[in-house]
Amino acid sequence: MKYPKYVYPEPIAIKNRQWPDRKIEKVPIWSSVDLRDGNQALPVPMNPKTKLEYFKMLVKIGFKEIEVGFPSASQDDFDFIRVLIEDNHIPDDVRIAVLTQARGHLITRTVESLKGATQALLHCYVPTSDLHGRFVFNSNREEVKQMAINGTRMVKEAIADAEMQDIVAYEFTPEEFTDNDLDFAIEVCKAVKEEWGSSKKNDFIVNLPATVERRPPYQYADMIEYFCNNYPYLDESTISIHAHNDQGCAVAASEMAILAGAERVEGTIFGHGERTGNLDISVIALNFFARGLDIGLDFSNMPEIVKCVEEASGIDVHARHPYAGQLVFTAFSGSHQDAIRKGVDARDKSSEYFKQGWKVPYLHIDPADVGRAYEKLIRINSQSGKGGIAFVLEKEFGIYPPKQMHPAIGAEVQQYLDKKGGEINSAELLKVFEKGFVNIKGKYIMTKFSRKIRDEDSIEIEAKITIDGKALKLEAYGNGPLSALTHALQHCSEIPDFKLEDFSERTLGKNADAKAIAFVGIRPKGSKHLVYGAGKHSNIDRAATAALFSALNRLATKKG
Repeated sequence: MKYPKYVYPEPIAIKNRQWPDRKIEKVPIWSSVDLRDGNQALPVPMNPKTKLEYFKMLVKIGFKEIEVGFPSASQDDFDFIRVLIEDNHIPDDVRIAVLTQARGHLITRTVESLKGATQALLHCYVPTSDLHGRFVFNSNREEVKQMAINGTRMVKEAIADAEMQDIVAYEFTPEEFTDNDLDFAIEVCKAVKEEWGSSKKNDFIVNLPATVERRPPYQYADMIEYFCNNYPYLDESTISIHAHNDQGCAVAASEMAILAGAERVEGTIFGHGERTGNLDISVIALNFFARGLDIGLDFSNMPEIVKCVEEASGIDVHARHPYAGQLVFTAFSGSHQDAIRKGVDARDKSSEYFKQGWKVPYLHIDPADVGRAYEKLIRINSQSGKGGIAFVLEKEFGIYPPKQMHPAIGAEVQQYLDKKGGEINSAELLKVFEKGFVNIKGKYIMTKFSRKIRDEDSIEIEAKITIDGKALKLEAYGNGPLSALTHALQHCSEIPDFKLEDFSERTLGKNADAKAIAFVGIRPKGSKHLVYGAGKHSNIDRAATAALFSALNRLATKKG
């Protein structure tokens, strides 16, 4: 080949660059193009009923500008816009937008679709890059600029003929802006503004798109800053951006472009659009939300939004989507699981330390802010750790095993998963825990237990047990039932020497019928490790004694 197939885009010659040192303190105007740019790229475009439900969802989220169609190109789009207007589906504070090419009959048809609207935005685009002008339109730059001027004039005249000058605002897009000669793009936009005439800032929009993402995101920002520095009508124009995601950088490019001066952002929920799609507005908006900004959009019921978009588009939201994916608040790694559990438990202290309400390891926002629940945070598979397993038992079932017991529980679950493969849900985890630790039957069985008060400081117990089927009767006393039983077992020659070193108990549930669960850790003679068992019973004393026998039976099977 005479030339290299790909070349690095030329940097923007910009003096005294300002945008990298700025801080975003106010969010831009959000403009949804789901129903136009997003819809046109779906394998099966939405029908009118679906579009109406989608429009209502966008309104509920909080969008104040919604591009609703290309009425001159589609009878369905035209009819949909008429339904929105005639059936009063558009709230007073929402401005709809419609798209057209710079051709007279298309502009007339577009204005016709808006009759009866209380406020609207007519969006006209002209591809102004040399790639389009020379090799698609076979036109030179002057001819392309004249196309933009003529289109703007036709829009202005059509709006005046319909007596809608105070209702319909104007948006002009020099398509493939990032592939333009920058000075020529400014020249075109300047000429378009002069053809349109004086305007209020919000009624004349210059939309500068990365129609195809060919440049790195910082160059997009440089182009926006250069444009703002050299376009003379900023006080009468809103600078808008529209980024596509061909190189996967639409969010980054848009954030940088906002720093550089963009005041309005077009995009779609979950990024639907041509090729790799548009900027995902849910991601960029929630990024700002996570930085403490008032975004003016409500994603608090993200599962409902996901369902609506998936049904309308026929495309599943990716499981790793930063805010809507099923796995984004899930930790598989054991160390991550343990850190999440500890971070959630220490929220009051960490909030005071960092002077912010939410700062938890591995969770950049509170899942509850997007309608997700804490019990979804941990999923258990062969890579999971003891901390994550304990988190599920605590948060979903109110079971709080002592920390020293966590490794044993982790080992039990790991052994189960090594045989089963895959992952287990919380209900299956509970079964594994109970089978491995709770009320374990085996070599040692207690068949009868009774107690009586010996004096004010001690209790006497009588227990009947079997060891490998051999019946024994034990008697002892202590300062409580578990203490007395431990003494009795320690004096039984047929039971290995052990010390009871850890004991805790807790009520499961809050009603009168709630059971108690107890945990016992015993240390066999000469061992460095405790062996744990758990007991569950409606009587708290019997839960404790069951836990002790569970520990002994686990010791007998060398489960440790």
